[in-house]
Amino acid sequence: MGKNNTTQEKFKSKIGGQALIEGIMMLGPNTGAMACRLPDGTIDLETWEENNGKNAPWYKKVPLVRGCTGFVGSLVKGYKYMMKSAEKQIPDDEEDGKDKKKKSEAEKPAEIKTESAAAAPAEGAEAKKKSDKKEDSVYDIVMYIGILIGIVMAFGLFAFLPKWIVGFIPAVKEHRFLRSLLEGIVKIAIFVLYMYIISLMKDIKRQFMYHGAEHKTIACHEAELPLTVENVRKQTRFHKRCGTSFIFIVLIVSIFVMCFVPFTVTWQRIVASLVLLPLVVGVSYECIRLAGNNDNTFTRILSAPGLAMQRITTREPDDSMIEIAIAALTPCIPKDKEEDRW
Repeated sequence: MGKNNTTQEKFKSKIGGQALIEGIMMLGPNTGAMACRLPDGTIDLETWEENNGKNAPWYKKVPLVRGCTGFVGSLVKGYKYMMKSAEKQIPDDEEDGKDKKKKSEAEKPAEIKTESAAAAPAEGAEAKKKSDKKEDSVYDIVMYIGILIGIVMAFGLFAFLPKWIVGFIPAVKEHRFLRSLLEGIVKIAIFVLYMYIISLMKDIKRQFMYHGAEHKTIACHEAELPLTVENVRKQTRFHKRCGTSFIFIVLIVSIFVMCFVPFTVTWQRIVASLVLLPLVVGVSYECIRLAGNNDNTFTRILSAPGLAMQRITTREPDDSMIEIAIAALTPCIPKDKEEDRW
């Protein structure tokens, strides 16, 4: 403890990320970026403006509220760029006749193709702009339907199923504290089992490797080292502010919150957990901020389950994945270091 007080506090960045399909998305205070490895071996980089810095709106700053709005925003952005990354893995028709060129280019160092969301439209692009707007509208509708389906499935798996299972145990049916504890244990067991099963899939393994690359690159940035493959490779793939850790904290906080719910009928407890979800998410976000900003016995205990879970949800990446993570992180680093401080 004494050593920590005398040494300089380690820099902690606001930048966070998400593994995509053959790519990584990073979100900084002022800029967001998505880097993907295209089928021809090149790196496609897309950037856009973010507003998570000092001029961020009030709902991104107020405790409890910022956790809920951030969670919803992360879901929307995550799904959107996950779909975009999947689309980038489908070669264009024009590229089908260029196989020979691709083979020769694959042996060359990775080229980064950049695309800015703020780029000016090409000459004579009015018709294309209107067409793109229609496509974007359809895409948005499909995206929000997909998010809604995902939320319903997640709620069914982690809220309805545990309460339904525990509801069949007569001994705990009328004891809300014991029942809340058992529901939480079942919930955590389902989550761990689900993550382990999907981690056995080949495509998910690669995504978890990109997840590891994302963590290691952010760790390199927080260590204030140059963003090179060699420096990133040496870093840890475990991070206290990971989404996996956040989900685990949500599951733990939900146990305590449900202990105060007086209902013992299963359907009433399901409705109550849905109504209280914003509170649970808000409290969980403040907990992960606390864990991210402090290193003491309490925060280590709080972070331990999520860090252990990251042994499943992150894998050691190869150098090509680290290149993607560096490409995604670099444009998100603000010029003013204080803007980036967590």
